[in-house]
Amino acid sequence: MHIVLILSFGAYLFALFIRPLLFLGILLQSGYILWRASELERLPLVGPHDTMVFLAASIAAFALPFCSKIKNSRVFHNLIVVSAALLTVLALIYEPRNIPLPPVLKTFWFETHVVLAFMSYALFGVASVLGYVYLKDNEAMTEGLQYRAILIAYCLFTLSMIFGGIWAYLAWGNYWLWTPKELWTSILWIFYSFYLHARLRQWWTGRPAAILGIAGFGVVMFTYLGVSLLMKSSHSF
Repeated sequence: MHIVLILSFGAYLFALFIRPLLFLGILLQSGYILWRASELERLPLVGPHDTMVFLAASIAAFALPFCSKIKNSRVFHNLIVVSAALLTVLALIYEPRNIPLPPVLKTFWFETHVVLAFMSYALFGVASVLGYVYLKDNEAMTEGLQYRAILIAYCLFTLSMIFGGIWAYLAWGNYWLWTPKELWTSILWIFYSFYLHARLRQWWTGRPAAILGIAGFGVVMFTYLGVSLLMKSSHSF
């Protein structure tokens, strides 16, 4: 079934020239995720392969409502399809994990925690692209859209942390373990809390907020990949 991912990569790449192919890329990856879920009899959200596929599809899907709202949608569209294509290539590098989940991960709380986390990551990614488009074109509405995307992502991420805490308590008897992943999750949450508070101040509105929103996605990617690949924790790949 890797051929489906290769086709989705091609669809994203050719969407640079034929924009509707973005929908084909999303459909192919959604089908791949559903097929994996059917084969594994669980949500395919463990390991870099499955999480990168989910993140690529989510970024592409969440970007759709914004495409029709911004003036320079070509730049926004191109950056989104390049991001989705890059994540798809990275997903193809890693082998899918087909082993059954350990009992500690077979809970509603774990699956919901992971889905919400990656949905928020995707929206933070879309927000960073909106921030770049704003810096390029200086359209106030684009920066407003970035703020809305981050606000929704922040709510999803907060819910993910709550669900993750419940899962941790049921699994290990503690809501918070202060492993590197939990530490960077806290840093990420505090960073975007600062963004949302700063954005309400007039001095921060505009370019400073846009730059902050772009920088935030760097923290997101380190929390997701840097910590999981380089540090030892309960969330390591």
